[in-house]
Amino acid sequence: MPVSTKPQRRLRRRRRVRAKIKGTAARPRLAVFRSNRGIGAQLIDDVSSVTVTAVNWTESDLRGLAPMEQAARTGALLAERAKAAGVEQCVFDRGGYRYHGRVKALADGAREAGLAF
Repeated sequence: MPVSTKPQRRLRRRRRVRAKIKGTAARPRLAVFRSNRGIGAQLIDDVSSVTVTAVNWTESDLRGLAPMEQAARTGALLAERAKAAGVEQCVFDRGGYRYHGRVKALADGAREAGLAF
């Protein structure tokens, strides 16, 4: 029986999700990164390997917020920046994390701010 650590299991899930998802210029991939300290997200065009826009929890608007509120505000801020860049739709990449808690709050915040996926 192979021994796998928590990060190794997440990496396997992440690769399985990424095999099915590809971001384009018209519909970039919304990639989520979650840590114990905060959450971040970026819109990525995989065809040309370019990050369209990104938001990180270390920004001054998000730093002092509670975790769930921070995640929702991160999604809303990403959607605002995406609209400014001309992006209306995206593909959601949960990055191997469960679609629950802060990851779901980020997705809901982005949807409420007008980003479709």
